[in-house]
Amino acid sequence: MTEEVCSALLDVPSGVILDATVGGGGHTLALLELRDDWKVVGIDRDQIAIEAAGKKTSGYEGRCILRQSEFVDFPKVLKELAINELSGFVFDLGVSSVHFDVADRGFSYTKEGPLDMRMDQQQSLTAHEVINEYPEPELNRIIKMYGDERFSRRITTAIANQRPITNTLDLAEIIKSAIPAPARRSGGHPAKRTFQAVRIEVNSELKQLSGTLMEAVKWLAPKGRGVVLSYHSGEDRIVKKIFREAEDGGCICPSRLPCVCGAISLAKAVNKKVINPSSEEVTNNHRSSSALFRAIERLHPDESGTES
Repeated sequence: MTEEVCSALLDVPSGVILDATVGGGGHTLALLELRDDWKVVGIDRDQIAIEAAGKKTSGYEGRCILRQSEFVDFPKVLKELAINELSGFVFDLGVSSVHFDVADRGFSYTKEGPLDMRMDQQQSLTAHEVINEYPEPELNRIIKMYGDERFSRRITTAIANQRPITNTLDLAEIIKSAIPAPARRSGGHPAKRTFQAVRIEVNSELKQLSGTLMEAVKWLAPKGRGVVLSYHSGEDRIVKKIFREAEDGGCICPSRLPCVCGAISLAKAVNKKVINPSSEEVTNNHRSSSALFRAIERLHPDESGTES
């Protein structure tokens, strides 16, 4: 949804845009091309992604800064660069083509590779440990909660019965065999949701998101905007919750009564309802089919105030 990202950020003030999940650099490049009064700081926990983004943005060295870092540490990166506020930010959650297209990374359920799924190759936890060593109740919880998988218990039992499992294609086939045949005929690859759930667990994605997004909103300059692309309901629930808290300032008063708790609104939603990719984009890029787009704008101090 590069077009939607650029449209949402088009009129923000001059300054610095943070691409907190730079991936292969697609959004970073589009933003650099959109306006020449922006600098873009791109961060990613994956060094291979940083290298790929560096190649894609090689003509913009003066306006593009790339750093390997988890997005939860973005304030540290910005402070090291003597940056005090942001004109905009982009969080494109999930996995980029840099991860899917390299079989050895273990993210793909259609290519044979080790059970890895680490975005940061230096961390110790891998998908192999999650699949082969997690107790069945914990594995079931992860698959059900992070994958929105209604057959989580059947999948968990099948995995436990086939341990040890060592590669992605074997895991994908075990998952497929555990799902009833009628349910396999729609909704994409049968292993998609379980692989998503395990990847989220390996990389602590939801925990990091919940603790980072409000901080990113606070870094925005007045009239600055933030954009988040999430790819499943668990991510979107967190984004929606944080954006709502930024809008109402954490007000605890009954919705039909004036606010008396002193809550201060920081921002306003750009789109009240989530935006999905166009059918044309889904046709051209099937990986975008589950994307959920939300954007928020930091209020000017004159607009901020107690909610009513």
